[in-house]
Amino acid sequence: MTAPSTLAGQRTLLNKVPEVTAWFWIVKVLCTTVGESAADFLNVNLNLGLTGVSVVTGVLLAVALAVQFRADRYRPVAYWVAVALVSVFGTLVTDNLTDAASVPLETSTIIFGVLLAVTFLAWYRSEKTLSIHSIVTRRREAFYWLAILFTFALGTATGDLMAEVLGLGYLPTGLIVAGLIAVLAIGWRLGLHPVLAFWFIYVLTRPLGASIGDYLSQSPDNGGLGLGTTTTSLIFTLGIIAVVVYLSLSKIDVTPRETTSQNTARGGLWQTVAVVGLVVFASIVGYSLRTSALQGETASASPAPGQTGTSGAQPVHQSPLGDLSQFKTITQDTLAKLNSGDQSGATSRVDDLETGWDDAEARLKPKNQAAWTTVDGKIDTVLRQLRATSPNPTTEKAALNDLLSALG
Repeated sequence: MTAPSTLAGQRTLLNKVPEVTAWFWIVKVLCTTVGESAADFLNVNLNLGLTGVSVVTGVLLAVALAVQFRADRYRPVAYWVAVALVSVFGTLVTDNLTDAASVPLETSTIIFGVLLAVTFLAWYRSEKTLSIHSIVTRRREAFYWLAILFTFALGTATGDLMAEVLGLGYLPTGLIVAGLIAVLAIGWRLGLHPVLAFWFIYVLTRPLGASIGDYLSQSPDNGGLGLGTTTTSLIFTLGIIAVVVYLSLSKIDVTPRETTSQNTARGGLWQTVAVVGLVVFASIVGYSLRTSALQGETASASPAPGQTGTSGAQPVHQSPLGDLSQFKTITQDTLAKLNSGDQSGATSRVDDLETGWDDAEARLKPKNQAAWTTVDGKIDTVLRQLRATSPNPTTEKAALNDLLSALG
């Protein structure tokens, strides 16, 4: 029996990640969708709140990574459980910054983009490669999982920025992202550096998976299939289990020993500078054009000073966000159903509040971000109370009345 070889003084292992095949991307998108829906389910439906979900998920992720690091080779179950939990935790990191710390998604996107770039720089300076075919030491594996975490956080921030703040919606965002992935995949085939193409696509699969999950879970009235968060999560979880079992038995995604060396493709540096520069330039231009259009829509929709809301009526006293009567009506309807003892009807009606508020974010948030954040937090409280496993009518009504006050 030969002694294990060493790399830079470290024990060399068999490659710890799977071969990049169609199965890899299928499971990655499935994990991404589960990460999005699971975070929402634990936060809202089980009423754990962002802090509680973050703590629970963080502990589970630490355990999963400990198991993954102890393995001496790629093992599908350990690897994909860790990816799924990183997906949930990465989503929660962005959600905590946005909802708990009121950090704008524009800022979160820049922060996570910089952190990911710094991680790649430190990884390359230390190991002289960013290829996932070279994850054969503990140090490289540590860099790999740190990069994975930041890709999920960056993908969450970018996807939410496009879908919510810029008002594109999840389905159009998903279509845009799918188009970008297709362009990168074609470029990969035509000579784009494989490491560069891989990591760009990895980031983009996060908003793609989120848009798919949103499309499946939303009601038909809002352009979805109406499967709901729980059913969507269950379908994708079963899909992950089925594929991972198949991969465990077939071993078709195990990287051959001879391909675990450094990637020898040339031109990575100049291609990275060119592609990143192009993406940043296009993002700045697109963001500027879209925000200008939204501001124009907001200005045209707002009544002039002293103008009445309806002809001959008294001046309308609106919140800093403008006319919120749509949301007041839904809130009052929900409260009325609770007062009549119709818990299921109230829970169903409050779904309209969540969907309508998300759809209106791009229109309302630019008017007054502080006021929007206040109302958004109270709506989150209402959703948690109404969707709790054991709902309490007293706390539900208190949350609804508090929201009505915030709505003006």
